[in-house]
Amino acid sequence: QAQVEESGGGLVQAGDSLRLSCLVSGDTFSEYTVGWFRQAPGKDREFVATMTRDDGRKAVGNSVKDRFDISRDPARNTVYLQMNNLKPEDAAVYYCAAQKYYPRDYLSERSYSTWGQGTQVTVSA
Repeated sequence: QAQVEESGGGLVQAGDSLRLSCLVSGDTFSEYTVGWFRQAPGKDREFVATMTRDDGRKAVGNSVKDRFDISRDPARNTVYLQMNNLKPEDAAVYYCAAQKYYPRDYLSERSYSTWGQGTQVTVSA
């Protein structure tokens, strides 16, 4: 079973960009679908983005579409979340989640069995 670890969070100003990284270790990277979710205080965990492990199809949440993008680097066993034009409402703990082969529902957190500890993103107005 793989483990995942997020990095790259921090404090930024509105309009700035930030790139989060999710390192997948302990198993074969190419066998895992990896997605990003976020959770703000007092809110439910929200789907952000995911990417198929084989043909590179992407899904990005409606609230971040046109600003966020997801990519995979097999050479580094890493999945990235590029976040542009950040807004205060993007502030949250961002989680990387992995599921071996194919999640039953790519957009549902219940379909991912491996989770990281999360990385905090804070956006000042």
